[in-house]
Amino acid sequence: MDVIAKPVVWEHPLSPYAQKVKMALREKGVAFETRMPTGIGVGTTDDAFGRASPRREVPAFIDGDVAIFESRIIVDYIEEKWPAPPLLPPAPADRARCRMIEEVVDTQLEAIGWGLMELRVFRRGDDATRAKLETEAQRQIGQFHAFLTRHLGDRPFFAGEIFGRPDMAALPHLLASAKPAEGTPLAAWVARCMARESAKLTAAESQASLAGMAQVGEAVKAGLFKRQYRDHRLEWMMRSGGVEIVRDGMAAGNIRFSTEIA
Repeated sequence: MDVIAKPVVWEHPLSPYAQKVKMALREKGVAFETRMPTGIGVGTTDDAFGRASPRREVPAFIDGDVAIFESRIIVDYIEEKWPAPPLLPPAPADRARCRMIEEVVDTQLEAIGWGLMELRVFRRGDDATRAKLETEAQRQIGQFHAFLTRHLGDRPFFAGEIFGRPDMAALPHLLASAKPAEGTPLAAWVARCMARESAKLTAAESQASLAGMAQVGEAVKAGLFKRQYRDHRLEWMMRSGGVEIVRDGMAAGNIRFSTEIA
């Protein structure tokens, strides 16, 4: 009898995009293995990972001869190959609302959390710049809390009765940089999500990976690890008041942009 290899998720446990993919697989009961690319912080990585993700970004997904990059496309594939249980509600209008939430969270909210890590972990900028950016980030997070609260309404999850794609996209952020205040609808939503085994296990893996971040901070200072300033992240830093951070990072050679497709 042939042994069928498990699908592979190339990831970093802190990546909210990788967390979304892992939660989707776990909700569907699909066994998989994870791998972490070597050299990911400088944009040069394992050949196998590079073939799956030519932009050198996690997550990437390999299922037999199929290789996919970009988290939303990966989750599309997962949903189509393993349709039960569904990750979106049945009505077209509800599905569109869920996709809009996922889009906003994956771009604009993700950029805030990424920017705060630049300030808090990698200590970009001087004290005044960090204070200015922190204030701006908290203002924006408040707006996102209001946006998400409106879209949650009286539903148990953003996908209605389903713990679905928009929930999986938003949860990593609301467990980390955008934690809601206790007693709010969003805090109750977080608790419901964390009652899911898929969310609990994925969050634990992310938390465990934080132990190595101090070494990464030193590697950034030495130019050995380059933080990726892709599209929405660069936009956030520039429009929120961190122009000099981008300038100084480029001069120091410890920031990078998306790898060109070859």
